[in-house]
Amino acid sequence: MKFINISSIALAVFTVLLTIVFFTWWAFKDKVVFGAEKFDQTKWIQHAATVEQECKRGDMAYDLQQNILIKGARKEAVMALLGRPSIEEVNEKSNAIEYDLGKCMHVYHGLLIFFDQNNELLQSRISSH
Repeated sequence: MKFINISSIALAVFTVLLTIVFFTWWAFKDKVVFGAEKFDQTKWIQHAATVEQECKRGDMAYDLQQNILIKGARKEAVMALLGRPSIEEVNEKSNAIEYDLGKCMHVYHGLLIFFDQNNELLQSRISSH
């Protein structure tokens, strides 16, 4: 009986620690995975068509998202900076563009950028496919 109580407590503690570690990793994963490099427009454009590097634009995505893409920026200015998007979706529900980041951490990622009805930047996020 005493063994069962100790096992239950150990399992509960392990589960709590594992949960804390997971959510800490989840909160900081974008910075860790996608924040290795400062945004460089020339590299960004050059890496658009490359297949040599798996996470071709991923290293610049966090800096771009946090420091370059400013809420309220015009869609035309964003596209002038980043080039032609991989995917452009314009309809009554969504006005978004997406740039391929490549295969980072064994998953394909993209940088999604959302605009309002006036084509002003609302938000951006890194998505996985």
